Amino acid sequence: MNSVLSGKTALVTGGGSGIGKASALGLAHQGANIVLWGRTLSKLSKVGEEILKFGCKCKWYSVDVTHVEKIPGAVDQIQKDLGEIDILVNSAGVNIPQNAEDVTLEAWETIMDINVKGLFFCCQFVGKKSMIPRRKGVIINISSQAGKVALPHRAAYCSSKGAVDQLTRVLALEWAKYNIKVNAIAPTFVETSFTKKMLKDPKFKKFVMDNIPLKRLATGEEVARTVSFLASEESGSITGAIIPVDGGWTIH
Repeated sequence: MNSVLSGKTALVTGGGSGIGKASALGLAHQGANIVLWGRTLSKLSKVGEEILKFGCKCKWYSVDVTHVEKIPGAVDQIQKDLGEIDILVNSAGVNIPQNAEDVTLEAWETIMDINVKGLFFCCQFVGKKSMIPRRKGVIINISSQAGKVALPHRAAYCSSKGAVDQLTRVLALEWAKYNIKVNAIAPTFVETSFTKKMLKDPKFKKFVMDNIPLKRLATGEEVARTVSFLASEESGSITGAIIPVDGGWTIH
């Protein structure tokens, strides 16, 4: 562990698995104290116990970001337990692949509730309660290449990530006066248990690999390193950026 982020507290939503887990571990490795939010406490506790081995502080709470009315109280709990929030990583997200003509209202609302509504109100309440009053903070939203390029069977998902990109830009513009930097990271398909299931379809795997110039998936650790960079002073004046970690997909 090094001390680049020593003394900072980072809140990571969706911290029990995938990119959220990798980001939390990466920030802890940089010396930050970590707060994990997610719906499955057993997953969070496993990640939390791993983080505690770094010697930093870690708390985890069962928080569903779609229950917007509970977010303010959850932020209050962090402030009581660990103090102010310096870094917010919005990693909670969901993808439900469906043909456009088959997208259900339930699937659409689930995707939008988690990927857009939950993300925005986490930004809003952390901003109002902790970052704006202190005139400092870093927000990192986990978007996707799907915010920029069209992907088949992902009408709702692509729409949600396009919204995340625009929210990132607007928040960066509005909150620059408070010295709050807001950026997003847009990965390609990342090696997770969820993508592993999707890539069992040989046609879909070929489609993915044909579109990635580097001919490989991204890893959670690669995304996490970008999170740690944006969370640190090394990122300088970068704000309002959507940073691709996509193996070159979006340069086509």
